[in-house]
Amino acid sequence: QVQLVESGGGLVQPGGSLRLSCAASGRSYPGSAMGWFRQAPGKDRHFVATISGIGEDTFYADSVRGRFTISRDNGKKTTYLQMTNLNPEDTAIYYCAAGRTWARSSNVNDYPYWGQGTQVTVSS
Repeated sequence: QVQLVESGGGLVQPGGSLRLSCAASGRSYPGSAMGWFRQAPGKDRHFVATISGIGEDTFYADSVRGRFTISRDNGKKTTYLQMTNLNPEDTAIYYCAAGRTWARSSNVNDYPYWGQGTQVTVSS
């Protein structure tokens, strides 16, 4: 079992930056792939970024590649999403999720554990 708590969301102007954190508890965390997903109002939850169990492999959605960076510190049981050059289309609730295995995945169905989400709003 893994419990996840996101933090770091907020209101930011276009072009600004934010860093989201996802603190995990539970014995399986160090071996689990982690993912970030987001859900805008009235839309489905979409993949943003994923990182493998020891952090050697990452993958990003086309819409964020080059602007967002996912990383993890297994000693602190924390996963991060550094977001730069934000635009209004990035406005959403951002969720972190822990995967079934160590392999990174963009498939929402590969993630049985989810946090409550943190709101990111990009507006002037």
